[in-house]
Amino acid sequence: MSESFLPLQQPMDSIPAEIRCAQDYELLAQRFMAPASYAYVAGGSGRDATVEANRAAFDSWAVYPRLLRDVSGAHARVTIGGQELSHPIMLAPVAFQKLAHPRGELETARAAAALQTCMVSSTLASYTLEEIAAAGAFPRWFQLYFQPTREGTLDLLRRAEGAGYGAIMVTLDASIQVASLRALRANFQMPPDCIAANLRDHAAPEVKETVAGDSRIFQGVMRTAPTWRDLEWLMTQTALPIWVKGVLHPQDACALQSRGVAGIVVSNHGGRSLDGAPASLQVLPAIRAAVGEDFPLLFDSGIRSGLDIFKALALGANAVMIGRLQMYALSVAGALGVAHMIRLLQEELEVCMAQAGCVTVTEIDRATVAATAAAKPGSAGNLELP
Repeated sequence: MSESFLPLQQPMDSIPAEIRCAQDYELLAQRFMAPASYAYVAGGSGRDATVEANRAAFDSWAVYPRLLRDVSGAHARVTIGGQELSHPIMLAPVAFQKLAHPRGELETARAAAALQTCMVSSTLASYTLEEIAAAGAFPRWFQLYFQPTREGTLDLLRRAEGAGYGAIMVTLDASIQVASLRALRANFQMPPDCIAANLRDHAAPEVKETVAGDSRIFQGVMRTAPTWRDLEWLMTQTALPIWVKGVLHPQDACALQSRGVAGIVVSNHGGRSLDGAPASLQVLPAIRAAVGEDFPLLFDSGIRSGLDIFKALALGANAVMIGRLQMYALSVAGALGVAHMIRLLQEELEVCMAQAGCVTVTEIDRATVAATAAAKPGSAGNLELP
């Protein structure tokens, strides 16, 4: 394999002494991933404006400490999709995990099994959904990208059903993606052994030539992008609950709710879709207000600590999904690193709950956080939408 694809250091079989908090995995991962691969994982799209906005949004909120609260019986358990989980932390669907570790998603699945954490496996995983499911007993969902043909989409759906996945998470905000300048400048190329294993037996999509005057975008790349009709069709094809990932506008959230989806994920794909989209945390309160208190909302994009998780829960999320930190921990110490990262996040969240006087996750609400000066109307912390 070309040296450009090789990490600087092989994954460890123990937790490095330098790890003091969950975010430390982000810094340490630069030793364990090939530089171009790290640039690809860390980057978003375009100039990374939304990647930066995601992180800045968390600084727009502070948490109120409370006094003399008895938290001796406290816990962080939640129920998502009818299943009780020991904490509100899920593993987001992250593609091509061989970029971080030779055993990629298989190691992540081992970590999920060790801590009984819900793992959402990607359509673009570097191991098949069946191989991932066989790696251990753990709560698992399957993330679905609509394929160019309905036959291709149904193949993935039926395989997920057969492998015991408990829900389908449809990603709808990534029909077109622009590579990040960070990855382009690092000359990133997908390593030869890093393929979308689930699509190995799928026929190559039919290429239709555009005619004079056609747009390479509208009549080209977007020609097979899913529409509301495709989502409605999908919902008739399975008894599994359908979640939709990539929601940033309250009107879309309400439209999805009215069509009967099980829940939605407030997400800007970690800044990997539209560069210049608002931070996921910015729009979370407006989406919660639009769908009401009882509709299930998951959240991702920008989380690096248990404090971040607390803020997302306070602003309307029922649970969160971890993306990049998952890859960073995987690169450092495989399954052990991912499990350790999850445990650190849980403990960081519990420390915050204890100091904020919250006995359960349901007590983490808007009254537990304060908007800082940066969160005044029109700023990163309080986005007004039509």
